[in-house]
Amino acid sequence: MSESVSFGYEQVAPEEKTERVGAVFSSVAKKYDVMNDAMSGGMHRLWKDKFVRRVKPQPGEAILDMAGGTGDIAFRLAACGAEVTVSDINQDMLDVGIERAMQRGIANEEGGLVWSCQNAEELAFPDRMFDAYTIAFGIRNVTRIDKALAEAHRVLKFGGRFFCLEFSTTEWPGFKEAYDAYSHKLVPRIGKAIAGDADSYRYLIESIRRFPTMPEFEQMIRKAGFARTRVEPIMGGLVAIHSGWKI
Repeated sequence: MSESVSFGYEQVAPEEKTERVGAVFSSVAKKYDVMNDAMSGGMHRLWKDKFVRRVKPQPGEAILDMAGGTGDIAFRLAACGAEVTVSDINQDMLDVGIERAMQRGIANEEGGLVWSCQNAEELAFPDRMFDAYTIAFGIRNVTRIDKALAEAHRVLKFGGRFFCLEFSTTEWPGFKEAYDAYSHKLVPRIGKAIAGDADSYRYLIESIRRFPTMPEFEQMIRKAGFARTRVEPIMGGLVAIHSGWKI
């Protein structure tokens, strides 16, 4: 029997997951940032601010922001003087990011931003190219997470750092049950109302439930070769910042 991977609560062939995830993000690209505000009550902005503070981008550093589509993390990194390559497997998401950069008056490749359509599992970049690798709310949508982590390790310089911001499972009593009810019942309705797409947001919620626990994902990061790994839960683990170093 051929290998299967999870697409939400379904088990599908790897190639089918890649195709279906692509369709999800093509569908939601234009409303992606509006939906993030609606679903999180704007808190995703605070989480991303905290994430970038942990990365500590420095002027002139080369940073790869993977699954960076609409530019939310990249704009924050570039504002600190870093030279950011924004990569995403989905060109529709990148197109939204490029448009947002133009609206902000950031000229491509002149304001510290380069846009590149890339598969996280098979990056076209050479070995040891970047000082840091960031990925926010994207790793759970990768078909083969272990391959993406191995590629992150490969393209980092020695002394380079890996940072991942991702949803997890909150351990706060009471809040977990309330969030489960909200996410499964209300988020698809919000997706339907704002983005005209309930099914895509149903998948995105299911993908959170299928993502490894914080200790399990930390172990995956270690297995990819990273050292000094760390997990920082936010809101009891609703969201977590994972990090590691290539030494």
